[in-house]
Amino acid sequence: MEQTMQAFFSALDRLVGGASLHIDRPCGSAHPRFPEVIYPVDYGYLEGTSGGDGEGVDVFRGTVSGAGIVGIVLTADLTKRDVEVKILLDCSPDEIEAIEHLLHERLRLNASLVRRE
Repeated sequence: MEQTMQAFFSALDRLVGGASLHIDRPCGSAHPRFPEVIYPVDYGYLEGTSGGDGEGVDVFRGTVSGAGIVGIVLTADLTKRDVEVKILLDCSPDEIEAIEHLLHERLRLNASLVRRE
């Protein structure tokens, strides 16, 4: 399983390295449907990619420049009836915790964090 996860994260490295990141919700901005929910880090998508919702692959970008992909979050949104993989890029442990809080407590998503070894 470990080798499979390494291959998966290597594929994500290539995907991120070959796409431009478009930030449409900068750190501190409000969620478009829930204005009381504030993004703790930059949030956007990889241009020219396609995620589970048919839009670009979602990315949370933190402040640890050069850290690379530190993990992913798998989400199941029962309201939208979709499943997605969200990439955690350049995130510190505190930022990962804030993202988990955003997804679980504020947006009430079923989410599971997979850290990169």
